[in-house]
Amino acid sequence: MRNVALYTIRQHLPSRWLSRCSYRCSGRLFGSAFDRPESCLLPGPPGSQIQHRGAKSRATVQLDELPSSPIEPCIGLPEVENAGPAYPTVVQQALNNMRKYEKCVLLTRVGSFYELYFDQADKYGPLLNLKVAQKKTAAGPVPMAGFPFYQLDRFLKILVQDLNQFVAISEEFANNASGTVKSGGLLFERKVTRTISPGTLIDEKFMDPYENNFLLALQPIDSGQSPDASTEKTIPAELTKGSISPTLISRRVGLAWLDLSTGDFFTQATTLGTLGSAVARIGAREIVLSNGLDDGLKQGILTALEQQRDLVTYHTTLHLEASMTSWTPMLEAEVPIKTQATFSGEEVAAGSFLLAYVRDRLQGLGIRLQPPVRRQEKETMSIDKNSMGALEVLGTSKDGLGGGKGSLLHTVRRTVTKSGTRLLRDWIASPSMSLTVINARLDLVSQLLNRRSFREDITDMLRRTYDSQRLVQKFSMGRGDADDLVSLLRTIEATNGIANTLKKHITPPPAQSLLDNNNNNNQQLRHSLQTLSARLSLDGPNRLASLITASIDEDGLMESHRIQETEDADIVSMAQEVLQKEGSAEDHAAMSRVSRSKIKQKVNIEQDPEEKDNWILRRSASPVLEALHNALDDLHGDKTTLTLRLREDLNAQSLTLRWTPGMGYICHVRGAKDVSASLKTSVAARDVKTTKSTRSFHHAEWSGLGSRIDQAKQRIRAEEQRVFQQLREQVVLNLVRLRRNATVLDELDIGCSFAILAEEQKFVRPVLNLGLDHRIVGGRHPTVTMGLEEQGRAFVSNDCLIGEKERIWLITGPNMAGKSTFLRQNALISILAQVGSFVPAEHAEIGLVDQIFTRVGSADNLFRDQSTFMVEMMETSTILNQATPQSFVIMDEIGRGTTPEDGIAVGYACLHHLYHKNRCRTLFATHFHSLADMTNDFKHLACYCTDVAEGPGGSFSFVHRLRKGVNRSSHALKVARLAGLPESAIETAQMVLDSFNAGPSVPIGDAQPQIAKG
Repeated sequence: MRNVALYTIRQHLPSRWLSRCSYRCSGRLFGSAFDRPESCLLPGPPGSQIQHRGAKSRATVQLDELPSSPIEPCIGLPEVENAGPAYPTVVQQALNNMRKYEKCVLLTRVGSFYELYFDQADKYGPLLNLKVAQKKTAAGPVPMAGFPFYQLDRFLKILVQDLNQFVAISEEFANNASGTVKSGGLLFERKVTRTISPGTLIDEKFMDPYENNFLLALQPIDSGQSPDASTEKTIPAELTKGSISPTLISRRVGLAWLDLSTGDFFTQATTLGTLGSAVARIGAREIVLSNGLDDGLKQGILTALEQQRDLVTYHTTLHLEASMTSWTPMLEAEVPIKTQATFSGEEVAAGSFLLAYVRDRLQGLGIRLQPPVRRQEKETMSIDKNSMGALEVLGTSKDGLGGGKGSLLHTVRRTVTKSGTRLLRDWIASPSMSLTVINARLDLVSQLLNRRSFREDITDMLRRTYDSQRLVQKFSMGRGDADDLVSLLRTIEATNGIANTLKKHITPPPAQSLLDNNNNNNQQLRHSLQTLSARLSLDGPNRLASLITASIDEDGLMESHRIQETEDADIVSMAQEVLQKEGSAEDHAAMSRVSRSKIKQKVNIEQDPEEKDNWILRRSASPVLEALHNALDDLHGDKTTLTLRLREDLNAQSLTLRWTPGMGYICHVRGAKDVSASLKTSVAARDVKTTKSTRSFHHAEWSGLGSRIDQAKQRIRAEEQRVFQQLREQVVLNLVRLRRNATVLDELDIGCSFAILAEEQKFVRPVLNLGLDHRIVGGRHPTVTMGLEEQGRAFVSNDCLIGEKERIWLITGPNMAGKSTFLRQNALISILAQVGSFVPAEHAEIGLVDQIFTRVGSADNLFRDQSTFMVEMMETSTILNQATPQSFVIMDEIGRGTTPEDGIAVGYACLHHLYHKNRCRTLFATHFHSLADMTNDFKHLACYCTDVAEGPGGSFSFVHRLRKGVNRSSHALKVARLAGLPESAIETAQMVLDSFNAGPSVPIGDAQPQIAKG
C-alpha cells in the first residue's frame, strides 16, 4: 500500500519539486518499473550528492537550491494509509503483461494451469468453454478462467486458428535466492516467452501436417514513376475501378514468405496488379504489412488481396536494416555475394521486414531458416486467382483452400508422407515451365510405373519415415525432445533402405545392361534414379543415427510417457474435484473421455507405491554417465544393506526406507506386530508419526544416505541434459544433409503417387514441347471422371486439337451437355502435364503454357458494389490484357449477364481481340449462335458443338461427344423440365419460343396455353 501511495504522490507532484525533495526511500517503490532499490531515489539537481549504504540511501541538496516561496497548502501530500489496496503478485504480473502486450490474449502459467484474467477472462472464457470465476483480492474481485497446462494446444487452436487472435504465453521461472530477495520474496517470476500468431506456429500439435503454415510479408517500393505502356497493359481490371491511379497499380511489390515449422524461405517480386494471384498461390496464414504505409497504398493492397483481408497484420519496425547481411543470423548458411546480387531491392526489403517481424514474435528464440529461394514469374505457369478457384485446383468452392474432395489436389494425391503432400500442393499451385524439370519428373514416374514391386518397396519404406522437415526445424530452434530424436532415427534408417533399393535398380543385371545400352530411353529413365540417389547424403546422418541408438533408452522413454500421463491424471482429478464442488451439469458433461481414461489409468498406476528411477538415456551414453550410474548402484546397494540391517535390528520385516514431500527421509513400518516390535527396540531414531498399524521415524543414517542418493540422481540428470544437448547439436550440424534427404524422399513420394494414379486411372505420359499446339486425344476430366465412377457411370472422352491451324474453338450446344466440363478438363490436363504427372487421355502432346485464364461460372461481389456482369467483365478484361500467344484461355458464356444484343457484341469483341491481338489457344463456349456466323472469316477459328438425342415419347439424352459444326438450339426447356419447373410454366415458355421462331410479327398477348385437367 505504501508503494502505491508513493507512486500516486509522484504522479501528482510537479517534476521541478520532485527533483528537489530529500525523501529517503528504500525497498521496491513506484510499481514494477523500479525493481532495484536505488531506482526509487528521487533525482536531485546537478551537483547534489547521493550516498549508497547497503539497503539505505540518502539524497541531499544545497539549502539555496530549495524553493524560495512556500509550498501552497492546496498541494498537499496524500496520506499513505489512504492508498487503495493492491492486487496479488500473480494478478499484478498478469496485468502488467496485458498492458505490455495489449493486442494479445495473455495466458499466464500458474503452477499446473494457464489462466486468463480481467476482461480477457470474461471475453474468451465462454468462447473456450471455460467457467469464469471471480478471484477475491484486496482490490476487488478479478474475473479469471483457466485450464490444465497439457491442454495448451487445444485452446491455442481455438484462439489462433479459429478466432485469428494473437496469444502471448507467460511462463513462470523460479527465482534463485538473490532473485527472491530482489523481488521482495517472490518465488517465481513470470515473463512472456513467445507471442503466437496464425503465421508463426512452430510445432503446435493442431497444425495441419499436410499444408505449409506460411507467413507472408509485403513491402511495396515507392518508385514515384509513371508506368510504361507494357506494365500498364498487364494490370487486372478490378484494380482500375475506383480511385486507384495507374501509377499505384503498377507499383513494384516485394514478397517474402516463410514457414517456421519447416524453415522454408522464399522471395518474389511482382506488381500490385498481379499481387492477388501471387498471394492466392502462396496460401499464407498471415499477411504482414507495415504500419508506415500511406492510406492510398494500403487500400490498394487490401483491394488486391480481397478474400485475404482478414489475415492482415500491421507491424511497426524501427531502424529496419534492408540488407541480406542482416539475414545471416537466422539462416543455416550465409547467402553468397553473387547470389545476393540476383535479389531485387523490393525482395530484400520484404525479407528484412519479414524477419524483423519474426524476431519480435519469437522473443529471442533462436531459429535457422533455409537459404532464401527466389521465385521468378517466368519459371512457373501462372494460374491467376480466378482460375485457381474456378478450376478447383487446391480446393472446392465449398471447402476453400483445403484440398477438399472434388479438387484437383485431392483427386491426384496418393502420397503417404506429410511433407510429400505439402510439396505436391506447391507443385500443383506452381507448375513448371522448364522442359528439363518436367521430363525428369516424368522419367521418375515412368520408372515407378513400370516396376510395381520396386514402387511398393519404396512406398512401404516411405510410410516408416517421419516429417523430418519439421523435426529438424524444431531442433534448430532448441525445441526437439527425445521422441523427436527417435523419429529422426527411424527416418534415417528408412532413408538408408531407400538408398540401397535405388542402387539395386540403378545397376541392372549384365543381360539387362546390354539391352539398356541399345535403348536410349531406358538409359534416360535410369538416369532419373541416379540423379535422385546422388542427392542423398548419408554419412553424417548415419553417424547421427549411431549416436542416437547408443544414447536413447527407448524403454525408459516409454516409461517417462507413462509417468507424464500419471501427472496429467493428477491434474484431471484435481479439475474434477473442483467441478464436483463448484461446476454445473454442463461443466461435468464437458469433461472429455480422454480425461476420464487418464483418471482410470492413474488409479492403476498408483497401485505400485515404490518409486522407480527412470532414465531416458542409456548409462553407456557417456563415460561420465556410466560412472555416475555405477555410483548410484553402489548407493542403492548401501540402501538395501541398511534396510536389511534395520529390519533385523528392529525385528520388523515390513520396514522400508522412503522419502515423502511432507516428512522427508523416513523409515516406515506397517503392521501392528512390526510396529510393536520396533518400538521395543532401542535405536537412534526420532518418531515422526505413529499409529497402531504404522510407524514413521527419522534415522540419521538413512537421512544421510538418502541425501547422497538424491545428489547422485541430480548429477545423472545434469549429465543426461549435457549429453542430450550434444545430440541436439549433432542434429543441427546435420541440418543441411537431413533437409536435402527429406526433399529427395518427398519427390520420391510424389513420383510414387503419380505412378499409382496413372495405373489406377489409365493415365498416359504427355509429350511437352516449346510449340503452341494442344493436341489431346480421348481427354477426360480427372475429378469428374472419378465422381462418375463412384456412381457407376462412365465419362465420355473428347479430343481437343487446337494450335496454329485452329487457335480458337467456338463451342455451342445445349445446357448440361458438357461444354463447361470440356473447357475445364483441358486446362487441368495442361496443369497436370507441367506438374510432371501423367494425364487422363489416350494421347497428349502439349506446348508449354505460360498462363492459364478462365472465365466460367457466375458470381457477384456485393460487398465491393460489383454486379454479376461487372465481375464477368473484370475477369474478361484481365484475360484480354494479359494473355500471350503461349497462354491457354477458356471462356464460358461471355455476355450472358446483359441484353442479347449487348451480349453478342461483347462476345464478338472478345473473340476478335483473342484472335487478332492475343493469338492464344482458346476454348470459347457460348449460347449466342450468331457468333458463329459473325466469325466466318476467322480462318484459324473452328466451330464445334454438343447435342441432344431425341427419343420416342419425348425422351431425350445428352450427347457429350463434340462434333464439328454449330448447334443452334440450346434445348433450355428440356433442362428446365428436368429441374422440376411446373408444366404450365414449361408450356408458356414453349409458346413464347414458338412465337419467336415464327417471326417477330406474331403477337403473344395474353394468350394462355391449354392445361390438361385430370
